[in-house]
Amino acid sequence: MGEDRKKRRSRRRRKKKQSGNIVSNIVLVIAIAVFCVSGFQLFKIFKGYYDGRSEYDKVRELAVEDENPDEGEDGGDAPRFNVDFDELLRINPDTIGWIRFAPEPSIINYPVVQGKDNDEYLHKTFSANENTLGAIFLNVDNNPNFNDKNSIVYGHRMRDGSMFRHIQDYDNKAFWEANPYFYIYTKDGRELTYKVYSMGEVEDTSECYRTEFGTDEDFQKFLDMTKQISMYDTGVEVTTNDRIVTLSTCTSASDNHRFVVRGVRVTEEEK
Repeated sequence: MGEDRKKRRSRRRRKKKQSGNIVSNIVLVIAIAVFCVSGFQLFKIFKGYYDGRSEYDKVRELAVEDENPDEGEDGGDAPRFNVDFDELLRINPDTIGWIRFAPEPSIINYPVVQGKDNDEYLHKTFSANENTLGAIFLNVDNNPNFNDKNSIVYGHRMRDGSMFRHIQDYDNKAFWEANPYFYIYTKDGRELTYKVYSMGEVEDTSECYRTEFGTDEDFQKFLDMTKQISMYDTGVEVTTNDRIVTLSTCTSASDNHRFVVRGVRVTEEEK
């Protein structure tokens, strides 16, 4: 009897050990599967970043001339910069301009499109490829000549630093002091220079996204509001005779928040 009990206990121990091994193997298989799926997802993300950035690099090579200026030759710091809009329009007939920052954030150096609505270019690049980078695009309700009182330009906040990720650098006043200007080139041959005058985080339903104003008084109230909610005072004057551009991107705060940088047009030059 005693030996039978020992045999039964031994069998139970073996069964428990076998069960434990099965559970451990199942957990291991699940862990490996999760690792593989996660690895594949990361690969897709980084490949998307690489493909998107490579595409925009090729667009710059095709359409931008004299991108690297000989600064300082005449005592000035204005760079030579020309855009071949004929080439851009061959690639994408929705092209309406080009935006760049100089000197920083120099990574913002992209064509600007305007789609049939504000969803079209959220996940479609300038060359019409499906990609999370999307494209830099003008609000569908704005005039493509950038002569509206408030033109809104959208771009994604990408983790690799591309697209509009670095407009949030303007949350630092020292950065603004070193980089107060951005430039928009239009397909009708104009170079528009904007001076950043306001920046900050807003909700996606904010009055900042207004594009039409019934009277100059309405527009003045809008301008006053954009200065009041700015993260800091730039001292830049803006009047109802001016034209502004609002650059907008998402934030890490929530899906309903945006970071915006607003610039007032200070010069317009025929190229």
